[in-house]
Amino acid sequence: MTDAKPQGLAAYIAVTAAYWAFMLTDGALRMLVLLHFHTLGFSPVQLAYLFLLYELAGIVTNLSAGWIAARFGLSSTLYAGLGLQVVALLALSQLDPAWGLTASVIFVMAVQGLSGVAKDLSKMSAKSAVKLLAPKGQGGLFKWVAVLTGSKNAVKGCGFLLGAALLGLAGFVPAVLGMAAVLALVLVAVVLRMPAGLPGSKKDAKFKEVISKDRNINWLSFARVFLFGARDVWFVVGIPVYFYAVLSDGSEEGNRFAFFTIGTFMAVWTILYGLVQGAAPKLLRAKDRSEADIIASAKIWVGGLAVLPLILAALVWGAGTPQTWLTLVLIAGLLIFGAVFAVNSSLHSYLILAFSKGERVTMDVGFYYMANAAGRLLGTLLSGLSYQLGGVALCLLMAALMLGLSALGAGRLRGDP
Repeated sequence: MTDAKPQGLAAYIAVTAAYWAFMLTDGALRMLVLLHFHTLGFSPVQLAYLFLLYELAGIVTNLSAGWIAARFGLSSTLYAGLGLQVVALLALSQLDPAWGLTASVIFVMAVQGLSGVAKDLSKMSAKSAVKLLAPKGQGGLFKWVAVLTGSKNAVKGCGFLLGAALLGLAGFVPAVLGMAAVLALVLVAVVLRMPAGLPGSKKDAKFKEVISKDRNINWLSFARVFLFGARDVWFVVGIPVYFYAVLSDGSEEGNRFAFFTIGTFMAVWTILYGLVQGAAPKLLRAKDRSEADIIASAKIWVGGLAVLPLILAALVWGAGTPQTWLTLVLIAGLLIFGAVFAVNSSLHSYLILAFSKGERVTMDVGFYYMANAAGRLLGTLLSGLSYQLGGVALCLLMAALMLGLSALGAGRLRGDP
C-alpha cells in the first residue's frame, strides 16, 4: 500500500507534463493558422471553416475515446494523442499556396481535424487520470482538477503568444516543423519513462455504455455546450479579426505589430483564465462545501457571466465605428469575462468528475467532453458568420444568448443536501 501513492503521483505528473507539451503546440498552431490565412485574404467565414473539422473531430473522438481508454488503457490514448499531433504538424508543413484557395481550405480542414482527434484523446486521458489518482476527501478532487485545467490553459495561452511570435520571426513552415520535433521528443520520453499508476485495459467494456444515463451528467453536458459556445463565438474569429482591422495598416511592420498584439491578448486572456481556474477551489472555499453547495455556485456564476457580453455588445453598437477607447474597453471587459468564465469552467470540470463513477469515468468524461467539443463547434461556426453579418457586437450578443441556455442547463442540476 505504501507504493500506491508515490506511483499515482508520478503518473499524474507525467500525464500533466505531456498534456502541457501538447497544449503549448495546440495553442501555437491555432494562432499560426488563424493569422497566416487571414493575411492570405481569407474571409471571417472561411477562417471559421478551417477550424470546423477540428471541433467536429472532437465530438466524434470524445464519444469513442472513453470507450477506447476503458478497452485499451489510459496510457494508449495519451500516446495516440501526442503521436497524431506530430503527424498533423508535419502534414501542415507540406501546404503549398500554389494549390489554390479551395484545395488549401480542404487540406487545412483535414489536418485540423486530425489535430482535433489528437487534442481530445490527450484531454480525455489527462482529465480521467485526475479522477483515478486524486486523493479522496477535503476538496482533493476539486484541487487536483483545478491544477490540471488551470495550468493547461496557462500553457495554451503561452502557445498563442508563441505561435504569433514564430509566425512573425520564423515563418509558417519552420514554426510547425520545430513544434513537431519538440513534441516528438516529448512523446518518446513519455513512452520510455511513464511510471505505474494508470489503469490498464478492460476487455469487456461495451461501446453502448458511452452514452450516459445519469441525469446530472446529461444536464451538465447540455450546460457545457453553450458555455463553451459562448466563449468561442467571439474568441475564435471575431475578436482576432476585429483587432487586426484596428491595429494593422497593411504593411509588413503593421502586420507584425498586429500579430504580436493579438497573440499577446489571446495569451494573456488564456493565462488569466488558467490562473483563475487553478485558484477556483480557494476562491469558492471548496474544501468546506458539499456537492450541493458547488452545484448552487454553478447556477449563480453562469448568470453573472451572461451579463458581461450584453454590456460589451451594447457599447460596441453605441460607438458605431471602432475607436481607441472602445478597443481598450473591450480588452478590459473580455479579461473580466475570462476570469468569471474560468470559475464557471472550473465548477463544471469538478462536477463531471464528482458525478462520474470510478468504473466508468473515462466514458462519462468522454461523453461530457463530446458536449464541450459540440459547443466549440457551434461557437466556431457562429463566430465567423456573426462577425460577417454584424461584426464583433453580434458575436458578443450571441455569447449572451448562449450563456442564457447554459444557465438553463445548470438550473436542472440536483445534488444531495
